[in-house]
Amino acid sequence: MSDEGGKFAHDGLFWRRLAMLGAQHLPTWCVRYTPPFFGLAAAVAVPKARRAVRRNLRRIRGEKPLYRDVLDTSRTFMAYAGSLAEILAYGSKNQGLPSFHIIGAERMHEAVARGKGVILLTLHTGGWEVAGPLFMGDIKLDVMLVMAAERNARARELQDRAREAGGVKVAHVGDDPLASLPLLRHLQQKGALAMQIDRPPPNGRVLPVRLLGDDDGSLPEGPFRLAQLSGAPLVAVFSMRRGFRDYYMEVSVPRTLPRRATPAQVHEVAQGVADDVTGFLRAHPTQWFHW
Repeated sequence: MSDEGGKFAHDGLFWRRLAMLGAQHLPTWCVRYTPPFFGLAAAVAVPKARRAVRRNLRRIRGEKPLYRDVLDTSRTFMAYAGSLAEILAYGSKNQGLPSFHIIGAERMHEAVARGKGVILLTLHTGGWEVAGPLFMGDIKLDVMLVMAAERNARARELQDRAREAGGVKVAHVGDDPLASLPLLRHLQQKGALAMQIDRPPPNGRVLPVRLLGDDDGSLPEGPFRLAQLSGAPLVAVFSMRRGFRDYYMEVSVPRTLPRRATPAQVHEVAQGVADDVTGFLRAHPTQWFHW
């Protein structure tokens, strides 16, 4: 019997709870050294995700020999497992302070100084979930992660507790047109919204862009409309995991949209963000956890 979306699915409650128990209760050396092995096991056990990673790698860097595809796919799963273990350890004896090498930190200070709140545009890459606690500590930002709801509600709640243990708020959005109201209030209170832009919602509106060399790329429209309504600058913040609790981050130039922006103005800003995405992923192809 299929367990699609159930507790024994690869993204279900059982495996998420098992990962959290290990990250929080095993010795710290286990959190440091064992995730790569679990990442490799996942690459073998979940062929659908493995094929998706290989497709992504080819989109980013083109066709490569089979051995290179296998190597880079393995690196992607190992990086994902390490990142997941470190976020699940929040709120436990194994929680530690991550170190960041940040390029463009002054741009974040510039965006915050405008007093309109900030919309952080992120990707599913190494370290994206620890960026919120970083900015809360460094710039005193009140960060809210805005995410689409996972299909397994109990598994989602488990990981949300780990995220909130890091000090960030979590908001899940869907098709409700009123879902943007608390997000706008958060921006009006000079908070920051962290919104992922590499998985446009299946039923949501998107903006067409050129992405990874493909003219048929798209970005979710929501963050750009929120920027229009609130006046908050859009700041692309992309991160990658270099090692145990060791991350690298790039902060883009702040981009703003007038309330009555023309379609051409919206497209120009969206394309600028898409170019940032393309540049980052091509520099770090094995850090994209998009499957």
